[in-house]
Amino acid sequence: MSRDNNSDRSRRPRISRTTSSDAGKSRVPRSEKPRENREPKDPGTPREAKLFTKGEAKSFERSFAPKRGGKNFDTRDKYEKGNLKYGKKPFKKFDGKDEDKNKRFVHQRRLQKIEKDIHKDTIRLNKYIANSGICSRREADELITQGLVEVNGKVVTEMGYQVQKTDRVVFDGQSITPEKPVYVVLNKPKGYISTTKDEKARKTVMDLVANASPYRLFPVGRLDRTTTGVILLTNDGHLTKKLTHPSFNVRKIYHVTLDRKLSVEDLRAIADGIRLEEGVAEVDSISFIEGKPKNEVGIEIHIGWNRVIRRIFQRLGYEVESLDRVMFAGLTKKNIKRGHWRILTELEVNNLKML
Repeated sequence: MSRDNNSDRSRRPRISRTTSSDAGKSRVPRSEKPRENREPKDPGTPREAKLFTKGEAKSFERSFAPKRGGKNFDTRDKYEKGNLKYGKKPFKKFDGKDEDKNKRFVHQRRLQKIEKDIHKDTIRLNKYIANSGICSRREADELITQGLVEVNGKVVTEMGYQVQKTDRVVFDGQSITPEKPVYVVLNKPKGYISTTKDEKARKTVMDLVANASPYRLFPVGRLDRTTTGVILLTNDGHLTKKLTHPSFNVRKIYHVTLDRKLSVEDLRAIADGIRLEEGVAEVDSISFIEGKPKNEVGIEIHIGWNRVIRRIFQRLGYEVESLDRVMFAGLTKKNIKRGHWRILTELEVNNLKML
């Protein structure tokens, strides 16, 4: 081992150290030294010259070619300066157009699904029952197996049974229809009445929701011609009866604007109850609106008497200049322009059915 180490040391080139006497001597650059005076390279590590192909040469030239502006591109600048290298993006004001496009797309998809069911000649019995709004498909399968569904007078217990549109389906002694339930909330403007038809040819809310569903819709409850705000339209008869029946105490909140300021005494009198022809009109809550004049109040009520809010204030000598329903059964008119509508989400429909 010692001999090998000595042989390796002998092969290593010796490094000449300059002394103080050689400091003043001028040195010739290595590139200017003549070839014959240069020290030969170590023969143990030979290096062969490699020539580029034309394609490699072009790519090599491009890598060192300057970018626009006369500077080479350095990827480190991208990470050092971040987004500030090219400046901040200009602020884009939210105008709601993208959200409207998404809503229109979702609405079109829902209408396409409904239209597919309409053009089909037959439909599965469980889907027929689910579309009527009675229950889900899985629950409908259980009703079928229990023998609670009749088709054209015969009990059907077969799973996957196909029903035609002309067939008569009876559940629990009542005939049902295969229409898929549709739920639409409308921000009603003035000048429209809340009926399906009008003998005097006046404008109705049905004119505003003509393109909302291929099925015939019906308004849930009524708003008089001059009242604005939230109104629900649907073809679900079971839910309509539920929301209009007084025993369910469906909440309704109104924004009332009077012809003059409401006194505190009259405010308390309304909260205690005003006697009308039908009886005492009980109000769930009433208060002034923060930041608004004293002639504007918010009132919450659950009774559904005809023009009940207007008659309450008329009994105390006030005239209602404007009446706007801002909430009905948990539904609001948020992001719905006056005269426009939207289809309810599945969550909103489930909340209505849980009332």
